[in-house]
Amino acid sequence: SQSEQQILSSQLECVQSIRDGVLEEAKCSESDRATLFPQQGSWAETQTRSALKLLHVETETLYSKRDSEDLYVTNILYEREVTKRKVTGAEVTELVWKLCLAHSASYETADLFMTLVFELQHLSLEALRALWQRSSFKCRDNWQPLIDALPSCATEACVVLMKDLITSGEVEEDKVEYFFWSFAFIPNPTSGMIESLAPLLKSPRASQSCFLGVTTLVHRFCSAHSSCDVVPAVQIVMRTLGEFLGGNCTVQDSEHLSKMRLVLKAVGNAGLAAAPLAAALRACAALRSHPLELRLAALQAFRRLPC
Repeated sequence: SQSEQQILSSQLECVQSIRDGVLEEAKCSESDRATLFPQQGSWAETQTRSALKLLHVETETLYSKRDSEDLYVTNILYEREVTKRKVTGAEVTELVWKLCLAHSASYETADLFMTLVFELQHLSLEALRALWQRSSFKCRDNWQPLIDALPSCATEACVVLMKDLITSGEVEEDKVEYFFWSFAFIPNPTSGMIESLAPLLKSPRASQSCFLGVTTLVHRFCSAHSSCDVVPAVQIVMRTLGEFLGGNCTVQDSEHLSKMRLVLKAVGNAGLAAAPLAAALRACAALRSHPLELRLAALQAFRRLPC
């Protein structure tokens, strides 16, 4: 039928000559036929012939010693050359303004945003706080570049500023969640980061992302530092979780049960730092009067502790 008639018909044939693993010659013939008016049986056809031939092989490529000195092996993580100049808050403020004015879907915006992230890493906490006072505005599309760049900064100063913004309520709830989840991706957490975030666990509004984000930071810190259980910042976090658990994680109602399960998940998240809470976890799992899901959560909290 007419509806099933092929509109475009193409054919390609190539012949290649290879000697000693090297392509010496390739000849290709391609034809394309397009049906213009099926009722009248008319069409247009093109034919293309191409030939590729090897002319010569260079046996050796020479590099000057000066060029080879600039070559080095690295991984595929993002990196920037270490800047020799001192980054100022005024420069970063101007960068935020440029981001606001740039088109959101342009290469320029992506490059400016990456530059912002790297320049934030050079600012002290005082400079960051001053920057926030100058650059906390929203762009025309309700975007705050500084809020989105802070979680990728991953310095202690940036983490403390994020904690300040969470505590003061200056950022919207979805951005607060974004901050907490970003803590899990900080490559080299410090005890200062943990110390600044620890008080957030005691907040009545502390969410799941708060408990899990902070304890994941503790786990990563302890993976890089032996005897982390003697670090005061880590002790503060684990003491707070221990206060939530009590002696055997007894619960009064369904709301308290939900909070206790979250605390147990956070304890398991903390890994080696949770060793001092092992006795409370054992008591919680052993008590037959506890709901089965709570006893199971207590057992799962051992998942990162050595036998």
